[in-house]
Amino acid sequence: MAQIDPWKFFFPEDAHQIEIGHIRYHRFTATGDDILIRFTSAPRTAQPTFCLTTLLLTASFLTIPLRGQQPDLEPTRAPHAMVVSIHHEASDAGLAILKQGGNAVDAAVAVGFALAVVYPVAGNIGGGGFMLIRDKHGKTHFLDYREKAPAAATRDMYLDAKGNVIPGMSLIGYKASGVPGTVAGLTYAQKHFGKLTLARDMAPAIKLASEGYALSAEEARILQSKNLARFPASARIFQRDGDFYKEGEIFKQPELAATLIRISQNPDDFYKGAMAKQIGDFEQSGGGLITAADLAAYEVKDRKPIKGKYHGYDLITAPPPSSGGIVLVEILNILSTYDLPKLGPDRSAAQVHIIAEAFRRAYMDRGDYLGDPDFNTLPLKQMANTNYAAAWRSSIDPVKPTPSASLVRPAGFMPPPPQATPVKESTETTHFSIVDTDGNAVSNTYTLNGNFGSGVTVEGLGFLLNNEMDDFTSKVGVPNMYGLIQSSANAVGPGKRPLSAMTPTIITTPAHRYKPGKLAFVMGTPGGSTIITTVANDIISTIDNGLNIQQVADAPRFHHQYLPDRIDMEKKFPAPPAEELKAMGYIINRLAVADEKNPGVWGDSELIAVDPKTGELLGGHDSRKSFGKASGY
Repeated sequence: MAQIDPWKFFFPEDAHQIEIGHIRYHRFTATGDDILIRFTSAPRTAQPTFCLTTLLLTASFLTIPLRGQQPDLEPTRAPHAMVVSIHHEASDAGLAILKQGGNAVDAAVAVGFALAVVYPVAGNIGGGGFMLIRDKHGKTHFLDYREKAPAAATRDMYLDAKGNVIPGMSLIGYKASGVPGTVAGLTYAQKHFGKLTLARDMAPAIKLASEGYALSAEEARILQSKNLARFPASARIFQRDGDFYKEGEIFKQPELAATLIRISQNPDDFYKGAMAKQIGDFEQSGGGLITAADLAAYEVKDRKPIKGKYHGYDLITAPPPSSGGIVLVEILNILSTYDLPKLGPDRSAAQVHIIAEAFRRAYMDRGDYLGDPDFNTLPLKQMANTNYAAAWRSSIDPVKPTPSASLVRPAGFMPPPPQATPVKESTETTHFSIVDTDGNAVSNTYTLNGNFGSGVTVEGLGFLLNNEMDDFTSKVGVPNMYGLIQSSANAVGPGKRPLSAMTPTIITTPAHRYKPGKLAFVMGTPGGSTIITTVANDIISTIDNGLNIQQVADAPRFHHQYLPDRIDMEKKFPAPPAEELKAMGYIINRLAVADEKNPGVWGDSELIAVDPKTGELLGGHDSRKSFGKASGY
């Protein structure tokens, strides 16, 4: 059946605008059959030129969002428990532990170790991260198992004799690695908050490493990374010395399996036993800085989460050394008085403008003030101050961007920043979300930092080491791998934990008197410097704009981080609002727009929502990765 274009009923073919009452409607075409109407106030002397029927027809079509902007996808539903991660084998491992009587923390341990096997690009035991736990009674813990700088690390260790950054030194090879914290973090969580045994929680990962798993075409392609080819053990294990794995082949990792068995039997072996000596000797042989003493000195920090509020919900999120939580709270505080849906639908130019301006202001503070709280005094209360947010809000022009070069911080709230000029953070992180049958929830984000970390695999142990030292400020004013501006507060120093953007977040309904709020959302994503803005957009899309949790995970992404002064957009971001934003004065950077082979995406939101009426769990797996899964029962 032929389709009729409804716009032709009231737009002449050559007309670019019409006036109905006091409203002027503008038309321009987008790709395919999408048409966006932008409207402004018309002069009050304008006379209606169409009948009421036409006006009603017009109004009805204006409520329809751009076709294809948000796919009409439904979340995965489960009545009891849910695990959502970037890899189906890991999600299923967590679900199996839940079915065996484990709680959300047991499942998180299972998923964390399983991802070290099946997603070596970011899943790890040689990296670090953050685990946010909220139990069924509302009690929260934030486990900081972020990597630490070795004792031999110095402020200028990545500079040459002239004081310039040595390219790649903090990214590739032995000296790029911080002391790994993942094993300590996962085993600490299991010991203090799990129900089962460590051996039982690790059994799925050990099986996957010893028996192997079938590679998809995408996974086989990822293993061809040039970073792995640089180092003998990495090239041997992941690339068969150039005989690359192909789709459908079974990938086994016997050395890693043996390492995992040793950890399951005695986790202290990794930090204080023979394994620690093996890791230290290996690092020293390649010119690295990590020693057995560094490993023995490592400890997990159980920190107090950052808390905030947004549009009727309570937020529980990441404290420093993550910049994510406090910057997220600052962004949402700035946006708290806006009725975003009245400005336009999700991803409309009007919404993106206001949100991007909030991003710009919060990221200015991120760069100037944040670092490791164990070594710096951080102005967290000031950044979370709603009066400070109101002062920032008053500086937002409703119709045009504020150039970052002319942005002035509101006076009277913040202390003078430490010496600071712009600095960067890898996108190759991974996140998973878990809710068990009792309502316990875990939001976990962990990382090797870059693609396969430093590229170095520990000989005989079969696991990759991180390149987390790049998250420190190598030199004040020089960008890291993500282009972020950071201060001397994040400078390299012995035992310090580098600044991170990882933002594991749990959202609840408000508490009433002594009764905790009900679990509403479990959120998080990888994405380096874009993590905070992706989590913020995920929150806005569901709480403000009413998208279901699967639509939220798949929605096209945008990002602003103060410097560089531009809005970054995924390739699939709709063209019409992008053009509107450009007309407003923004510089628009559409990711990989000229590269047909690059999908031009970032992040990987792995999300859980709780249906407020039925209590059913709704899983949203980010479709940007084809091998992930929301597993529930």
